[in-house]
Amino acid sequence: MKQPITIVWFKRDLRIQDHQPLYTAVQNGAVLPLYIIEPSIIHAPDYDRRHYDFVVDCLIDLREQLRDRGQPLIVRVGEIIDTLVALQGKFDIGAIHAHQEVGNALTYTRDITVRRWCEEQNISFIETPNNGVIRPLNDRNQRRTLWAEQISIPITPIPKTLISLEIEEGNIPAWDDLGIRDEGIEYRQHGGEIEAHHVLHTFLQARGATYHRDMSSPLTAPDSCSRLSTHLAYGTLSLRQVYNAVKARRDGLYTMPTDAYASLDGNFKQAMKAFESRIAWRDHFIQKLEDEPRIEFESFVPQYDSLRDNPEIDADANIRWNALQAGQTGFPMIDACVRYLRATGWINFRMRALLMSFASYHLWIKWQVTSVWLARLFTDYEPGIHYSQCQMQSGATGINTLRVYSPVKQAQDQDPEGIFIREWVPELTYVPIEYIHEPHTMPPMTQHEAKCLIGKDYPLPIIDHKAASKSAKDQIWALRKRDDVKAEAQKVVERHGSRKGPRRFGTKT
Repeated sequence: MKQPITIVWFKRDLRIQDHQPLYTAVQNGAVLPLYIIEPSIIHAPDYDRRHYDFVVDCLIDLREQLRDRGQPLIVRVGEIIDTLVALQGKFDIGAIHAHQEVGNALTYTRDITVRRWCEEQNISFIETPNNGVIRPLNDRNQRRTLWAEQISIPITPIPKTLISLEIEEGNIPAWDDLGIRDEGIEYRQHGGEIEAHHVLHTFLQARGATYHRDMSSPLTAPDSCSRLSTHLAYGTLSLRQVYNAVKARRDGLYTMPTDAYASLDGNFKQAMKAFESRIAWRDHFIQKLEDEPRIEFESFVPQYDSLRDNPEIDADANIRWNALQAGQTGFPMIDACVRYLRATGWINFRMRALLMSFASYHLWIKWQVTSVWLARLFTDYEPGIHYSQCQMQSGATGINTLRVYSPVKQAQDQDPEGIFIREWVPELTYVPIEYIHEPHTMPPMTQHEAKCLIGKDYPLPIIDHKAASKSAKDQIWALRKRDDVKAEAQKVVERHGSRKGPRRFGTKT
C-alpha cells in the first residue's frame, strides 16, 4: 500500500520561516518537500546562470534546514506533470500545497496545468497568498486596505519536525550540466535563508542609515541599498518578515535615547520611512501583472506596440542594440552601467531607469526586446515589477510621466568625478575630469595624453542625444494626443492606478 503524503511544492518561496503551505501541510502528516528544476523555465529567454546560481545556494540551505527537522528537500529535474506522475507511482498524494506565484507566462500557464491535473487526479491543490498580492482583486480601490490586512497577518511558525520518507533526495546539478545560458557574471550575490537574514540585519542596523540619500548613485547604492531584492524575488524572506522588521526598527528608533540615536550615521528614521514606502510600492507593481498577465508582452496601451524599432528586423536598430549590449555606446555612464550589471547581476534603481530610458527613447528600441535582455541580467528579476517598470520607463503605460533621462546629466549628478565610470570603462582611466562624461569632446592632443583615441579606443556616441530625445518626445506626445490613446490610458488608470490623487503629466531629464 502506498504511503499517504502531502507535497509542499517550493517555487519562489525558498524558506521555512513564514511559510504557511509548509506549516499547514505538516499538521496533516507526512510531507514531501519538493523543488523541481523545470527545463522549460531554465531555458527560457529571460533566464540566466546568475538566477540558477542564486537558487542553488537557496536549495542547499533549504535542504539542510529541512533535514534538521527530519526530511530533506527533494529535488527533481523535469517538467512538473512528469515529476508528479512519477511521485504518484510511489506515494498516495492527498494534496499539493504551494504559494500563489505571480511569475512570467510560463509559470502562469504551468500553474493552470497543475490545477487541472490535480482536479483530474482528485488531488487537492491548495495555493496560499504570498506577500501582499491579492487574488482576485475585484476592486482596485480596495487594494491598499486588503494589502495592509494581508501584510499584517502574524508570522507563520517554523515546523519543528517532519516525518522521514523513503525517497532519494536527488542531486542539484551545476548550471553548465543543464546547458543554462551564461551572460558572464563575475561577482554574484549569494542566496539562502540564512544569508537573507544576515543581509536584512546589516541593512537595518548599519548600512541603511543613509538609504534615502545614497540610493541613486551607483557609487553609494551597493552598500546603502537593502540588497534584499533577490531574496524577496526568490522568497528566502517574505515581504511580511521584512515589513515587520523595518517597522520594529523604526519603532525602536523613536524610543532610542537621543544621545544613542545621534551616534548613528545619517537620519535613520527618514531612511526607514523611505524604505517602508517601497515595500508597499513593490506589491503595487506586482499586482499589475497578476491582474493583467498580457503586459509581459503587450503595452498597457496597445497603440504603443507599433511605435518603436525591432532590432531583429531593422538593420540600423540592430547596430544600436548590439552597441548597448556590449557597453560600447559612446556614453560613459550607460556603458559603465551595462558592464557593471553584466558582471554583478545588480544595479540600483536610478541606473536601471536610465538604461531602460536610453534604450527606449534614445535608441528607439521596443521595450519588449530590452525587457527580456535586462531580465537575464537582473539576478533579482521579479516579473511583476520588471515588466511594469520597463513599460513605465519607456512611456508605454500612457499615464506616467515621460522619464527621458539625459545620460550625460545623470552621469554628472550621480558620478561627478567619474569614479564609477573609470572603474567599469577602463579605456577612460586617464581622461581628464572635465571630459569624462563626454570624452568625444576631447581635443586630439588631450586624447593622445589620455591614451584614449575616440573612434579607436572608445567609440563616438552612437546617436545624437538631444536630437534623439526630441524625436522620441515628439512622437510619443503626438500619440498621446489621439482620442483612442486617451481612451485606452483612462482604462489603465481605472484598472491599475495607484489611487494617490490627481495624476500629472510631464517630462524629466
